[in-house]
Amino acid sequence: MNIIQKLAEELGIQEWQAEAAVKLLDEGNTIPFIARYRKEAHGTLDDQVLRALSERLAYLRKLEEEREKVRAAIEEQGKLTEEITAALAEAATLTEIEDIYRPYRPKRKTRASVAKAKGLEGLALAIYAQEADSPAPQELAVSYVDEEKGVATVEEALQGASDIIAEMISDDAELRKRLRYVCLMNGQLTAKAAAEDVGVYQNYADFSERTDKIAGHRVLAVNRGEREGFLKVAVAFDRAKAMAIVYSCHVKAGSPCTDAVIAAADDAYDRLIFPAIERDIRATLTDAACESAMKVFSMNLRHLLMQPPVKGKVTLGLDPGYRTGCKVAVVDATGKVLDTGVIFPVEQFGKVAQAKVIVKNLIEKHGVEVIAIGNGTASHETECFAAQVIKEIDRKVAYMVVSEAGASVYSASKLGAEEFPEYDVSLRSAVSIARRLQDPLAELVKIDPKAIGVGQYQHDMPQNQLSEALDGVVEDCVNTVGVDLNTASVPLLSRVSGINAAIAKNIVAYRQENGAFTGRSQLLKVPKLGPKAYEQCAGFLRIPEGKNPLDATSVHPESYKAADALLAETGYTHADLGPAGLPDIAARAAAIGEAALAEKLGIGLPTLKDIITELGRPGRDPRDELPAPMLRTDILSLEDLKPGMELTGTVRNVIDFGAFVDIGVHEDGLVHISQISNRFIKHPSEAVKVGDIVKVWVLDVDVKRKRISLTMKAPKKG
Repeated sequence: MNIIQKLAEELGIQEWQAEAAVKLLDEGNTIPFIARYRKEAHGTLDDQVLRALSERLAYLRKLEEEREKVRAAIEEQGKLTEEITAALAEAATLTEIEDIYRPYRPKRKTRASVAKAKGLEGLALAIYAQEADSPAPQELAVSYVDEEKGVATVEEALQGASDIIAEMISDDAELRKRLRYVCLMNGQLTAKAAAEDVGVYQNYADFSERTDKIAGHRVLAVNRGEREGFLKVAVAFDRAKAMAIVYSCHVKAGSPCTDAVIAAADDAYDRLIFPAIERDIRATLTDAACESAMKVFSMNLRHLLMQPPVKGKVTLGLDPGYRTGCKVAVVDATGKVLDTGVIFPVEQFGKVAQAKVIVKNLIEKHGVEVIAIGNGTASHETECFAAQVIKEIDRKVAYMVVSEAGASVYSASKLGAEEFPEYDVSLRSAVSIARRLQDPLAELVKIDPKAIGVGQYQHDMPQNQLSEALDGVVEDCVNTVGVDLNTASVPLLSRVSGINAAIAKNIVAYRQENGAFTGRSQLLKVPKLGPKAYEQCAGFLRIPEGKNPLDATSVHPESYKAADALLAETGYTHADLGPAGLPDIAARAAAIGEAALAEKLGIGLPTLKDIITELGRPGRDPRDELPAPMLRTDILSLEDLKPGMELTGTVRNVIDFGAFVDIGVHEDGLVHISQISNRFIKHPSEAVKVGDIVKVWVLDVDVKRKRISLTMKAPKKG
């Protein structure tokens, strides 16, 4: 297999691009570095294409490794033929290679191997040949009766021969491949109740759907129901259709032995082939469902991490609670903790008035501009309390409900204890909630991505694979935004291209010992941060107040010479490059001619364009170009909602069958996929993403079950 050609075909890119990307990966370069600083080499492939290429490359190389192992193993047995060699060369999956190897794999004790040990293979081959003038199987079997070998009767000899034929048919790789495909395209995944009360799996108590049409979330749902003992799940397929295929491959009409081979074929299908195909199909459906779910999770996580920060605002974080109270933390515009406390804003404790006084004093004392409220237990009551406080003060303050998924994980972690040793676990959560509003990316990188909760069925997926996918998303987001070298935490630094946890700790230790970094080149003095790591990370680390203004930009140090020459060519100097940037540099470069300029500077056109963009707006944050998060000053309750009511909300989660929208009520409302758009969409992600501000209308409210149905389709007037 030509791996480069295969990658190019599957990803829709040129072969030279695939070859260049593979070379860069093999040289130990990270995906963010390749995507940003090696555009000329690979033709400006983005980080997501490069990550897909990297994952597929690993699979194809494993496929080649298995192909060679199987070829060598069969050759060692002296059974390698041109046909087997050709079949191995054409095999496109690990399953197909396994099918080819099946007849040659050393087997554990089977009915066929026992029969062969009794000397019945010759009888099996004679019957399987199905010659037109062959004696009847009973006559052929007479000479194989041998009590010393354990064959006492003709019937025992025929049974042993049938077992051998069944295994021969089962080992037919081409037959398995054909049956697997036909069954996958025409089979049904079924589920039946395995208990009187199936709880949340009621929709699957008597369920059937075509295997080629079933949605991934339903596959994962029935898998979980089966695992928890509520459902019995199976693959159903028309046996007559399957047997017609088996007979066409192995049965010859017109022989006295035909019926014996038919019986062996029936046994092969029922006992050996179909159970294996059923396992394969369920594994295929599960793998596809997991892959789809991981893509949705990754997409949601990317949008969540790239939510615009609420910059430069003193923030009060509220971690709601009943029995132990609501934890309060005030952080300044940079996230530094200014104050903490505990209040009881719920009526049943009779301390609401006292809680109001405490919060009002904190707002006044520290100049609080925005309140972040966690969405956990007692969130609704805390939100009502915050809305009342806002009405009773003269200062302009707004609030936003923030997902606290994973906050408790962080608070109880070693990292949380190291960062805030003076606070207990719940107060750390309040700090984390406040900081999530200020800078979602910087705060959420401290938490295992799986705990952030913007997916579906994440606990049912291969955890290593999920972690790898989500870690890739976090890495891409951190490097897209860039990191302030002098303020970044260890978790944030460890997500930067080329930097691991040990190097991140060394960077912070160096910073604490020697003071703030004044130039990127100082990174080379950090223990364990060598030239390769420096090359990978330098462009993503910013020094806003550094000696060289280019250190505050995403221009890589390897391009400083070209950037200086560009400044000179366009009539600028370093002194002109302040925080506001050089808004006219693009026009000046265009007047000279970008292609000619790139050639003169000795750099590629993509690199020149990136440098021009960066010098025009140094250290720009791509998140600033997105709509700002929606802050509220008032609240609705579930009982306030009426069908037809128009509301504005924030998309909190996108899943296969719809999107959950925060409309200012404790429970998020569901917009079913059928209610998202007037045009046909295959997946909600085609129309909405996490963080979108959307207009919705209430369809239905189930107060008892606390469920809200919404639509994004504007109601017809009149």
